[in-house]
Amino acid sequence: MSTKELELKANEIRQAVIRMLVEAGSGHSAGPLGMADIFTALYFEILNIRPDQPTWPDRDRLVLSAGHICPILYAALAHRGYFPVEELMTLRRFGTRLHGHPHNLALPGIENSSGPLGQGLSQAIGMALAARLNNNRWRTYAILSDGEHDEGQTWEAILFAGKNQLHNLTAVIDRNNIQIDGFTEDVMPLEPLADKYRSFNWHVLEIDGHNFDDIVAAFRHAKAVFEKPTVIIAHTIPGKGVDFMENDWHWHGKPPKGDEAKLALKELRTLRGKIQSEHE
Repeated sequence: MSTKELELKANEIRQAVIRMLVEAGSGHSAGPLGMADIFTALYFEILNIRPDQPTWPDRDRLVLSAGHICPILYAALAHRGYFPVEELMTLRRFGTRLHGHPHNLALPGIENSSGPLGQGLSQAIGMALAARLNNNRWRTYAILSDGEHDEGQTWEAILFAGKNQLHNLTAVIDRNNIQIDGFTEDVMPLEPLADKYRSFNWHVLEIDGHNFDDIVAAFRHAKAVFEKPTVIIAHTIPGKGVDFMENDWHWHGKPPKGDEAKLALKELRTLRGKIQSEHE
């Protein structure tokens, strides 16, 4: 897809996230909106997948460790063709397939169940190690939050992947600097994050998580690294695209209400018009 097409698709997916959260009356806003560009790039440009064959053995695997941002995973999967877009409006309802945290047996395209933070990288490492032992060519991608780096298991996994030189593993950190209790550097400082990963034998890339040229280039770069795993530290804006949500940690774990949702959708529609005019 072209940059314009990716930007428009991300905007469409962001609007879907707002509608899902309003319909559900619960869920997380900031992270899903902030990661919309990363997920759009993955599902529409990077991942080797077949939505009509979700269990295709040679598919790339995407592990969502930060399960609370699942609205963006669901929206990306639906818009990529894994299940009907209309089903997005059942988020968090009783009996839905769109749980508050993903369950890998509930929907096609979901590779892991997630909820407790800090476990996803270990799950992804297991997949990547299995692929290498079986001489498979598919890759594993792990989506991590910055806040879950407060968890000790995350660092054990980082050590293991570096020691075992899992070059078929790419981790993406949503470096939005917020978590449910406030700003990450106030709750538990993570910097110098890139240097920590380098010291554990990871190849490190830092990007603007809203620039599609940077995003796509980073993922392609990671595929060319053969001696160690790669981590992409994606600097994102929580609540991206909705002015009153951006960089406000209070939106980490709450949905917009009626008038807030109307304003958010209006901003996103205006942004969509700007994208179209800028590329004409």
